[in-house]
Amino acid sequence: MLGSSVSTTRVLEAPDLEDALDVLDRDPVANAFVAARVHVAGLDPWRLGGEMWGWYDDGGRLEALCYAGANLVPVSAGPEAVRAFAERARRQGRRCSSIVGPAEATAELWALLEPGWGPAREVRGCQPLMTITEPSAGVTADPRVRRVRRDEIELLMPACVAMFTEEVGVSPMAGDGGLLYRARVAELVTGGRAFARFEEGRVVFKAEIGAVTDRACQIQGVWVAPDRRGQGLSETGMAAVVEHALREVAPVVSLYVNDFNLPARAAYRRVGFQEVGAFMSILF
Repeated sequence: MLGSSVSTTRVLEAPDLEDALDVLDRDPVANAFVAARVHVAGLDPWRLGGEMWGWYDDGGRLEALCYAGANLVPVSAGPEAVRAFAERARRQGRRCSSIVGPAEATAELWALLEPGWGPAREVRGCQPLMTITEPSAGVTADPRVRRVRRDEIELLMPACVAMFTEEVGVSPMAGDGGLLYRARVAELVTGGRAFARFEEGRVVFKAEIGAVTDRACQIQGVWVAPDRRGQGLSETGMAAVVEHALREVAPVVSLYVNDFNLPARAAYRRVGFQEVGAFMSILF
């Protein structure tokens, strides 16, 4: 057994929404991914794309969450909550393709689940979480970076597939032929949250604003065409996306990056991002 605290957890339902949002609001930057889903879908598992588990302290107060969908994501989870979530996940069996979240809680969760769920395909133990709250003072925004139009989805897709494959290590086109991934890209484009620089009909820089709440948003999918790397496109492109995000989306813009990706970390720092924490990802 991983611990007896499993009795303090349950699947949250619609009446628990306000309490769940209170937990998510404790750290709007680190919790942006889960908070964005909850703000749109509430706690209904079908709309949310997974269950939301809640952990209650001895006084019956909701203190921690764990999103259990395609990703397993602990939220505000201390050691007792982590043990409870691990026990529930172990009994249910692995249904997720990754575990991701704040590094400390995620590491504790994986240590408890690894004997039954391991080995992982890859463990990324330290992914610095970075934020920016003002337009870049040191990098001029690229004026050619703009929103991707709906009629440009087919032009954007090759860059999205290349980015995903480089980042995750598998193609998003496997399995269902990319239907779900294409739908997600189309959703971002339709929502005005996909940005790119086009040159001669191809994408040379792209990024999306993935998770959005009124308090923070998270940039994802940053990619530069291989033959254009080292030319500063990631810096000027990110400066452009940051300007838009701060002006129209949220007062804090965040992202997380692999610690071994030193060029990207340096580029983001030049734009003005600062490291405020760390995530961890376990990929299956």
